[in-house]
Amino acid sequence: MEHMNQFLSDAVELLKALIETPSVSRNEENAANLLASYLDKWQLPYGREANNMWVGCPDWQNDRPTIMLNAHIDTVKPVSTWTRDPYKASQEGDILYGLGSNDCGGGLVSLLQTYRIMLNKPRNYNILWVASAEEEVSGSNGFSRVLSRLPNIDVAIVGEPTGMQPAIAEKGLMVIDGYADGVSGHAARNEGVNAIYEALDDLVWLRDYRFRKVSPLLGETKMTVTVVEAGTQHNVIPDSLHFVIDIRTNEYYQNEFVFEFLRKKMKKCRLEARSFRLHSSSITESHPLIKKCKAMGMRPFGSPTLSDQALMPFTSVKLGPGKSSRSHSANEYIRISEIGNAIETYVNLLSDISL
Repeated sequence: MEHMNQFLSDAVELLKALIETPSVSRNEENAANLLASYLDKWQLPYGREANNMWVGCPDWQNDRPTIMLNAHIDTVKPVSTWTRDPYKASQEGDILYGLGSNDCGGGLVSLLQTYRIMLNKPRNYNILWVASAEEEVSGSNGFSRVLSRLPNIDVAIVGEPTGMQPAIAEKGLMVIDGYADGVSGHAARNEGVNAIYEALDDLVWLRDYRFRKVSPLLGETKMTVTVVEAGTQHNVIPDSLHFVIDIRTNEYYQNEFVFEFLRKKMKKCRLEARSFRLHSSSITESHPLIKKCKAMGMRPFGSPTLSDQALMPFTSVKLGPGKSSRSHSANEYIRISEIGNAIETYVNLLSDISL
């Protein structure tokens, strides 16, 4: 027990230091440098690509399967309604306040201590810890940049806040820009072509359409128009319209398929996808990790929120301390007991398991 308490103490010390090292997405260099100093302190040789860090086990064997433990080091910008200093690690009893404490610092430090513990336990697999940057913006200098530097990975545990319940499916994301063209004219005369009216039928169809395949875990593939821009003043017929569609795909629909489907159905508008790369992800309930989770009393569920899982071309599960509802909110916090429970749960999960 005393041995485990030291790992918890190390986790909390590192998390407090990370909170007080601002690391808003695309500005994580100081946080990565801080992590490097702790990895040196704990004698863990690491690799670094931009602001992404990784540590492999010293007993690596290429003929064994590999488990990756992953969480991100970046945060969103603090919202204006914070009543505390978001960059001050403030502890009150069991609660630790600070930006990034819940999303995703708690998972990051818990998985790192788990990695340290598992180094000295018998394993029939390799273990790899990866801290990724730019997760909150799905940036090109985040996980996708470091992926080519990593060895072959069989399964990943992503430490996003899930209340330490396994999210075995996660919705994907695709953002589409839509454009409708018209011809400008004076609103008082019967002239011009109104770009708003040109787009109207397509937008109504989009509002009402429902994809047939509904996931038991993730529900339906959801399409929402979130931005509409048109017009210059009250007496001018608008000659252009721009709108944005936020699409959250379940595991039954690939982003590329949805895009081509919309292009065929929305005949009056031009559509451009910003990216196809953020796909839905899932892991089967028959996977050894999930079977072990269920044996330990955990309950699998589907997650509507996006993570670096969308960039992982291998099997993954989202499992971490804290609650998703605290993420991106004012006065974000995590409980010290949640971190301790996470370390203990991860270690139990990874002990005596065969992939």
